[in-house]
Amino acid sequence: MALWAFILGYIISSMIQIFVTEKRMQRTMGKDESKSVLLGTFFGFISSSCSFAALASAKSLFKKGASFVSSVAFLLASTNLVIELGIIISIFLGWQFVVGEYMGGLLLILISWILIRTVNPIKLIEEARKNLEGQEDDEMSDNQDWKKQIQQENSWARVAKKYKMEWQMVWKDVTVGFTIAGIVAAFVPDSFFQTLFINSGQGNTDFTFLEILEHVIVGPVAAFLTFIGSMGNIPLAALLFGKGVSFAGVMAFIFSDLVVFPVLRINAKYYGWKMSIFILFLLFTALIVASLVLHYSFDLMSILPDPSQVKFQDKDHFKIDYTFYLNISFLAISAFLIYLGFFKRKDVEHSMSEMAPKSPFLESVLKYAAYICYVWLVGGLIVKFFIK
Repeated sequence: MALWAFILGYIISSMIQIFVTEKRMQRTMGKDESKSVLLGTFFGFISSSCSFAALASAKSLFKKGASFVSSVAFLLASTNLVIELGIIISIFLGWQFVVGEYMGGLLLILISWILIRTVNPIKLIEEARKNLEGQEDDEMSDNQDWKKQIQQENSWARVAKKYKMEWQMVWKDVTVGFTIAGIVAAFVPDSFFQTLFINSGQGNTDFTFLEILEHVIVGPVAAFLTFIGSMGNIPLAALLFGKGVSFAGVMAFIFSDLVVFPVLRINAKYYGWKMSIFILFLLFTALIVASLVLHYSFDLMSILPDPSQVKFQDKDHFKIDYTFYLNISFLAISAFLIYLGFFKRKDVEHSMSEMAPKSPFLESVLKYAAYICYVWLVGGLIVKFFIK
């Protein structure tokens, strides 16, 4: 269902990252807060959806003079407004969630802006800048105009290398996220979700305000203890909605990729623990308010999605239909990029953009969890086709 969408999304993301460099972003944003917030939102929209890349880029923009609020706007946009995330959401959850994702991303930025202006944490911001003074940044190249670059073969070879890096960053999250969603769909009873998310259940859409608020709080709290990225969380979100969790609760779960523990640790490494806790408070508050506003706005317009439209465990897989042909087409495009970047133009070098410092322990856990997932899936196929 999702292979072609991942390939399309990461090809677009790779092209944008090669043709629009971080230096160009820094030069364009300027010092005016309103302008820099708008441009930070736009640059986040056209950037990579990887949280670790977004954290590093936001830190670099902040260190080199961007306001704190515009750096937060970039961070939120690059994890909630990116193109590839919208494509995956449309496949698993439908158009209402795509609209909710993009409208919610803008709401998150607006609410964060209001909270920052209200709290005005001047001392925290000054301490965060001082904390960054001794840290080095990777310098991004800024060679020539993108219109000239797009016509050159070596530029597309660099796109191919960036495309490979995108997959290297996401394969573990996607593997674990999809497999956990499948296991939960097959083995976890609905009563578990009805206990965790009060009054949830298939067919139930009549929630009180307190029940919706509980869903909105429980989703991010559960996600806080995980380290699956935003792309890997989408099948889990589809599963939650299919099990009867409210629209607001599912949107809060999707928005929660920046309030997980690894992000808290990375922000502490960059800015110090006080600022990291403040960012957690800021984003957690913003996602709760944004999710509630989205839910009641959609309810007012009578466009709340129906949970019955999502049946994660009842999907008909591996049919010869348009999805099959899209998968074949985009696999062919991937093969061409691999040929161009790693065989025909091996001479082309691509400097890797800065990534936030991942925890070696958590990365090892995720990697071995992904290997276990593949063993689990192969075992399931053997049972289905040879033992059953």
